[in-house]
Amino acid sequence: MGREEQIISERFRKLEELKKTGIDPYPSKYKFDSYSLGLKKKYKKLKDNEIKNDKVSVAGRVMLIRNLGKLIFVLLKDSKGDVQLILQKDKTDKKDFENFKKYVDSGDFIGAEGVVMKTKTGEISVLTKKIEILSKSLLPLPEKWHGIQDSEEKLRKRYLDILMNEEIKELFIKKSKFWDETRRFLLDKGFLEVETPALETSAGGATATPFKTHHNALDIDVYLRISMGELWQKKLMVAGYEKTFEIGRQFRNEGIDMEHLQDYTQMEFYWAYADYNDGMKLVEELYKKLAKEILGSVKFKTHGYEVDLGKKWEIYDYEKIIKKYTKIDIYSSNEKEIKKILDNLKVEYDKNSHKWKLIDALWKYCRKKIAGPGFLIGQPVEVSPLAKRDKKNPKKVQQFQIIIAGTELGNGYSELNDPVDQEERFKRQNELKEKNMDYEAHVHDKEFLEALKYGMPPVCGFGFSERLFSYLVDKPVREAVIFPLMKPLDKKEEKEVREVKK
Repeated sequence: MGREEQIISERFRKLEELKKTGIDPYPSKYKFDSYSLGLKKKYKKLKDNEIKNDKVSVAGRVMLIRNLGKLIFVLLKDSKGDVQLILQKDKTDKKDFENFKKYVDSGDFIGAEGVVMKTKTGEISVLTKKIEILSKSLLPLPEKWHGIQDSEEKLRKRYLDILMNEEIKELFIKKSKFWDETRRFLLDKGFLEVETPALETSAGGATATPFKTHHNALDIDVYLRISMGELWQKKLMVAGYEKTFEIGRQFRNEGIDMEHLQDYTQMEFYWAYADYNDGMKLVEELYKKLAKEILGSVKFKTHGYEVDLGKKWEIYDYEKIIKKYTKIDIYSSNEKEIKKILDNLKVEYDKNSHKWKLIDALWKYCRKKIAGPGFLIGQPVEVSPLAKRDKKNPKKVQQFQIIIAGTELGNGYSELNDPVDQEERFKRQNELKEKNMDYEAHVHDKEFLEALKYGMPPVCGFGFSERLFSYLVDKPVREAVIFPLMKPLDKKEEKEVREVKK
């Protein structure tokens, strides 16, 4: 039997012994009145070795035990931090003292009552009178100073990674604040938060591969949404709402890399009587606010780039940027020429792709050379089927993408509200899909076209995903997800993990 198996066996023995003595190792409730952080703030002015006879009760997980016989030091971790408990033979309830020595291990949850003191080393502690076991831990925690070393296991057992790593715990507190601040900003600007369907009969609002499932009650196939209710929110513009937004989960059945996941959180807003120029101003204000709230500064380093959101945001033209870095004229070049350049640049692409998918692959290569911050404009109509044409150049659309640190961190445009133009673009998208030239092409959504025919005002739409947060904190997007989807271990892999632990 290996060392870990011995530890687990011993803990199971303690569990059974606890039950036999009449002690419930998993009680339903425990009432306490203090947290570690509050105690340290309130009693920081105590003198060394001073005892304050204020009764307090705390609760949390035992992280470390130092048993000196008649004196036991315990590091107790709660949701605010950690505090030291001191169990003393002549001060702690005799039965509780003995039960602690017999049954409590690191990892157990306990409740403790006592008085506050400051030790001779200046540490605020609880001189403990009574102890109650709240949850018996049967598996040992990772070593405190090393934590979980394997990167995949960290994600698979995220709860342990959070427990052992304060930086990871703080990361997800920041992420919650990120979405709170986004929501507050939009509400303060007069936007209405809405909820739109996550299951759709056609996957619209973006060009992406959807997840497909079957709805038993209606006996129809449905798709998990690939946008944050884009077409639904536009229908709300038809209905008369002027400003709406939604924050929620969306799903794309595509590859995993540093920037992409299959299910993730997205925000999209729609703003009637505004165009993409208005959108750019609002979004720049929002991004600066988010950086200040999350990082405390508009300057940060991420993914090898130095970013300053406080400087003037640049305007990048799609056609000019591609020509600058590849010498390709996107309108006069043909597929053969584009593929040759892509091959020379060692850029991966689908050999069956049509010209504009190939051009977009070129753009993504060029994008990596731009630190930003700035707005990409001037995209061709062919790569943006839902955006309004630019009156100055009908080959292009009124679209803007946020470019920071070599990637796209947001996308918006003046929404196309001409139902005739929209229907023609849908037909073209459908042709590409039928010819297997673009499996992500937008669906021909007849219900949305019908709504457009009733009339939709000028609208600016914009969205960003949690990729923005991952770039603010300089993490791959998967590491910035609290519980990323993981492929289950097969039996062979489970056995290998057990062997490594032994």
